[in-house]
Amino acid sequence: MATRHIYAVRHGAADPFGALTDVGRRQTELLADRLARLPIDAVWHSPLSRAVSSAEIIGARLPGVPVAEAEELVDHVPHVPAEMPPAWRGFFDGYDAKEAAEGARLAGALTGRFAHPSAAETHEVLITHAYQVAWLVRDALDAPPVRWLGLTCGNTALTTIEYRDGVGPSVLLYNDMGHLPDDLRWTGFGPGVRP
Repeated sequence: MATRHIYAVRHGAADPFGALTDVGRRQTELLADRLARLPIDAVWHSPLSRAVSSAEIIGARLPGVPVAEAEELVDHVPHVPAEMPPAWRGFFDGYDAKEAAEGARLAGALTGRFAHPSAAETHEVLITHAYQVAWLVRDALDAPPVRWLGLTCGNTALTTIEYRDGVGPSVLLYNDMGHLPDDLRWTGFGPGVRP
């Protein structure tokens, strides 16, 4: 088995209907310029429009690199805790057992497809959503399932995970916004003081 390099990113900033905003398009262009310096083999994206549009922008800057949908990257809640942290009770209000089971199935499909070494050295971009990036990081760190709740992710922030045979995954970058100027950072987060 060889190293699989995963570049997991949240889509660019989008409006309430899922269309990229001007900010989201600019964020994605800057991310694409950063990714263009890497030996990318494939770009996979969620089926949701904000991820599709982000993947189209990135694909245009990576000539010859295949861009395709991966349903495992769709936005979903990957884990509903049995014992609810008080701060999250309102968020999970209304989730039933069937929805929790479907989220767990999708989370398993996500890690089953992407979170392991590959037969040949690969560099893959995953255009997805904040919860899926958090789930991949939680999985790579072998943290308890509830820990995905504390991992937030900005629009077009870059998270890099390497999967090698015989050793645990390595999280090289998490939520890196170095390609974005100050005025394009911290979108996708709630209000608060930012470093």
